[in-house]
Amino acid sequence: MIASLRGLVEQVDDDGAIVDVGGVGYLVFCSGRTLTALPRAGEAVHLRIETHVREDHIHLYGFATESERTWFRLLTTVQGVGARLALAILSALSPTDLGRAIASGDRVAVSRANGVGSKLAARIVTELKDKAGGIELGPQARVGGAFRVEDKGRDNGEDRRVSDAVSGLVNLGYGRTEAYGAVIDALREIGDDARVEALIRSGLARLGAAA
Repeated sequence: MIASLRGLVEQVDDDGAIVDVGGVGYLVFCSGRTLTALPRAGEAVHLRIETHVREDHIHLYGFATESERTWFRLLTTVQGVGARLALAILSALSPTDLGRAIASGDRVAVSRANGVGSKLAARIVTELKDKAGGIELGPQARVGGAFRVEDKGRDNGEDRRVSDAVSGLVNLGYGRTEAYGAVIDALREIGDDARVEALIRSGLARLGAAA
């Protein structure tokens, strides 16, 4: 089973690349995000590989980062999500954005990927929220466990403040995934005692600065 490839970029196409390893060219299917990160033809590259073996083919899927490969593996556990559709999702959303979309229940963000309808997006969010508990979203945040205080043996007040602050930003016209990320960053900076109003103000400042 091939787990990684180190070689030279021989050719880059719309849905993949050919990597020359010791004179053997490997066709590797990649997300748009990984393809844009590849060096120019003739330059060295290292890709993490997920190998799919079927009766009629062996396909290699390549990733620039370990987090992208981990999300690919998780996505393909969802009924209706094959390898190509998983790559489409990872082309539309970075691993961080996908994690935040799953954690915040943002079906709209997931449905931005080509081929993902609202029902499938809902299934992805529902099934992966618990499975993805160990994937880092960033400092102090994890999918399915981000600031879930009930898991820490405390009350759920912090979790409720995050939810209320996110809802407030969404009501002001911001996307749920972006709002969730801003509130999580604000909570990390202000601290566990932050009030909803403070989280909304800090979140607004962050979203305004990113605009």
